[in-house]
Amino acid sequence: MANILIAFYSRNGTIEALAKEAAEGVQEAGGTVRLRRARELVAAEVMAAVPGWTDSAARMNAAYEAPTPADAEWADAIVFGTPTRFGIVCSELKAYMDGLGGLWAQGKLAGKVGSAFSATSQLHGGNETTIVSLFAPMAHWGMIIVPPGYADPAMFKAGSPYGATASTGRDRRKLTDEEKGAAQWQGRRVAQVAARLRAS
Repeated sequence: MANILIAFYSRNGTIEALAKEAAEGVQEAGGTVRLRRARELVAAEVMAAVPGWTDSAARMNAAYEAPTPADAEWADAIVFGTPTRFGIVCSELKAYMDGLGGLWAQGKLAGKVGSAFSATSQLHGGNETTIVSLFAPMAHWGMIIVPPGYADPAMFKAGSPYGATASTGRDRRKLTDEEKGAAQWQGRRVAQVAARLRAS
């Protein structure tokens, strides 16, 4: 059994939904999962200017603990979930990642499995560039990068070989069954690979 940390940031719930589907996949594969939501960095007045942001943040912060270095140390695998911010990782999740320097310096992230997923409001809004940008810090940490690939039929219906994705439009539609399936497969694959590495 492998321990999987899913560290994510979600503003309107799309990344949260993908994280929950990935967590379901982890559990189906026999893994233990921790879902953690990174916290806001912007001022309250900035959040208040975006309809629903304050309320959504309050709901999710009540539902999920903030990720900590201790969570990363506990995990055999870390899956990062982020909305795109102009084609790269959001600042909230990046701040958590930047806080893992102490573990990196001690070599405590080396050998763990790493994976990532993303979502945009626009089609071609940067999902793949965002996920691939997260491979760079994983490589610096010495992680074993495990994308979902086209290793399951679910990946031929939705997502990307680099990680589960969604493009929900400005109306923020709910995830399709195909998008859910891609995220579930990513969770299963990460848990399976992490369990094999842990056993060895």
